[in-house]
Order: sequence, then C-alpha cells, then structure tokens
Amino acid sequence: MTNLKYKRVLLKVSGEALMGEQEFGIDYKPVEMMAHEIDTILKLGVQVAVVVGGGNIFRGMKNSAKLGMDRASGDYVGMLATVMNAVALQSALKKANIDCRIQSAITMKQIAEPYIRHRAIRHLEKGRVVIFAAGTGNPFFTTDTAAALRASEIDAEAMLMAKNGVDGVYNDDPKTNPNAKKLDNIKYSDIVFNGLKVMDTSACTLCEQNNIPIVVFDFNAKGSLKKIIEGEKIGTYVSK
Repeated sequence: MTNLKYKRVLLKVSGEALMGEQEFGIDYKPVEMMAHEIDTILKLGVQVAVVVGGGNIFRGMKNSAKLGMDRASGDYVGMLATVMNAVALQSALKKANIDCRIQSAITMKQIAEPYIRHRAIRHLEKGRVVIFAAGTGNPFFTTDTAAALRASEIDAEAMLMAKNGVDGVYNDDPKTNPNAKKLDNIKYSDIVFNGLKVMDTSACTLCEQNNIPIVVFDFNAKGSLKKIIEGEKIGTYVSK
C-alpha cells in the first residue's frame, strides 16, 4: 500500500455511464464492471467512496421543463434517481462480496443511512465502500458539486471522474470535432476560464480550495482505476 499514489479516493460516475447500450435506465453490464473495478483497488487497500449521477433516469434541468415542473422539483426528482442508481450499485458490490453502505442526503431510513460525515469516514476505515446518494440534498446543485463536497468532507486524496467513452479533457468536444486535442495536464483555472465542459464551476472551485486533484478518465477502459491508484498517467490530471 505504501507504493500507491492515493489511499482514499472519491469516484464520481455519471448516470449515463450506467445505461450501457440502452437509451434509458440501468444496464447490468456497466454496473457489474464498476463493481469489479472498485474491487480491484479495494484489494490494494484503497478506501473508496462513490457518487453516482442520475441522468440515466431523470435530468433535473432538462426533464423538469418538459413536464412543466419548477427547477427545484425537478432537481429533487433527479436526487431520487441517484438513490436508485446507488441501490443498484450496492447490489452489484454485495454480489461481489464487497461490504458497502449507502448514505443519503435525503432521509430514507428503509434503504440508506442518513449522511453523517464521521460515520462515513469510519466505514471507509473499516474497508467498506460508501455510496453517497441524493446529491447534496439541496436543489440547484449538481452531483459534480456533491462529489466535490463529499471528497472535501472525507479528506479524499483525489476525485476520480469517470466519463462515458471520453478518455480525458479536450479543448473541444471530441464527439463532434475530430481535431479536438486531449489535454494531459491542466489547472483548475483552465476549466473555469476556458469554459471546458468537464464539471460544474462550483465543483472545480471547491476542489481547488481544498487542494483535491481531479483525474478525468474513461469509464469504459478496464483497469483504469488500478492504473490511476498506482500512479500511471492516464486521462487528464487537474491540479493547481
């Protein structure tokens, strides 16, 4: 464990990554793959917390307008979607014999613990995976911001942002611009000033304030988590 670059990390996974080849919902294949990837670094002695988005089920800003909902209501529905994803991931982890706890920012005693910082840290110290669900518990904040907040609260050494089919940060959208250039190392300020669509500005600023490096990598590339933990340079590294 002494040779590992990070010993406590927060993994942020978008809800879209859980859709797999589907257009909606949860595909068991990416969920099982995520459980396997997490298991790989747990066996190295790494403490792992996870924040999962809910875009595969409901996107607050996009879907609420179509339904005639106000923004706050839409965001609450999105938070509930993250809880559904958290339960699915917990089931996959338990299937792999990995001890796991869900902590929700919205009280749901039947399926999750309430979020309590010191309890979360204690779970991590005991080798349990902790999945933080329901974002920050407040509307108008994304799960990117929730991930940065929880990473700061648990003293994570890095925030690992798993993207769906994109292997890092580019100077333009690689899906629409074949000439987009991948950036191996960038500063937090580059994301803000250049409007790079990696994460919310508030999430980026929070990581900068608490000196938490961000590694942006491809969720679909097997073995990526282990490579990052062992210090191999993959994806894009974001720091001061």
